Amino acid sequence: MKSASCVAPEGRGFVLTVYLALSRTPHGLLDLAGPFCAALLCRGGMPPLSVVALGIITVFAGYTAVYALNDIVDYRSDKRQLEGSGEDVRANYLDAAFIRHPLARGCLSLPGAIVWFILWALVAFAGAYALNPVCAGLLVVGCLLETTYCLLLTVTHLRALINGVVKALGPLAAAYAVVPDPSPWFLVGLFAWVFTWEIGGQNIPADWHDASRDALTGARTMPVVLGYAKASRLAVAMLSASLFLSVPLLPLSPLAVSAPLTLIACLGGAWLLLPPALRLAKSLDDAQAAALFNRASAYPALVLAVLVAHLLFR
Repeated sequence: MKSASCVAPEGRGFVLTVYLALSRTPHGLLDLAGPFCAALLCRGGMPPLSVVALGIITVFAGYTAVYALNDIVDYRSDKRQLEGSGEDVRANYLDAAFIRHPLARGCLSLPGAIVWFILWALVAFAGAYALNPVCAGLLVVGCLLETTYCLLLTVTHLRALINGVVKALGPLAAAYAVVPDPSPWFLVGLFAWVFTWEIGGQNIPADWHDASRDALTGARTMPVVLGYAKASRLAVAMLSASLFLSVPLLPLSPLAVSAPLTLIACLGGAWLLLPPALRLAKSLDDAQAAALFNRASAYPALVLAVLVAHLLFR
């Protein structure tokens, strides 16, 4: 049996790095752009500074808590995977920017991880409730669904659908944070846009990265169950759908993004998402899955930059 232990220098800096790794903070920071996009699109402009400040704290705390929850619930399965397949020497993967699965590696204790999750969850809940009680409710639902998603690891690959819902709840909560009663049609479009991007650009390539190791532990994910060829084609289809959905969503939202900037967002998104997805479908290579995941993670930030440009120049 192989093992992968935590070998690292001591010190406060490393301790902080371990906890940030638990919450996948580099990835989480990119994820912040999604709720910010939703807030601008739904409100039709910049919210009050007090809402912006509270929103930044709340969204950061929410993602920090939920990503930590994922590793806590997956602790035993991650540990079995590490013991069964040993160290993963592949590089250039965003979720391994610090330390991948630090809890399973023994870099921190389970009680310490739980305390970290609870503290950030309380901050997120308090901020969400202050913005709108609906936001707090969506946070609770998100945590419950994330737990369910993790527990279904060896049950069904369709758990990926839950993952898509969880990722969409953040932007939906952001919409309710800036508008008490957002348009149902806008919420449907927003949900579909984020959901399809998450499945094609995050869930499938992330599970692809672990597929060979997952197969050894009985995990059921899209790449393991469908096979690499079908999973890669599904990723291309879902990302294409996400780009297609963005075309009416941006100009028809309350922000009414101009046609030229909508085109820039669509073409920029296509440049980020489709080339690595098509290369993955052609090569079925792990490195291309990591490249797709990394580039797809930047898509919300690209759209946010376009929305800010619209606010500045409209």
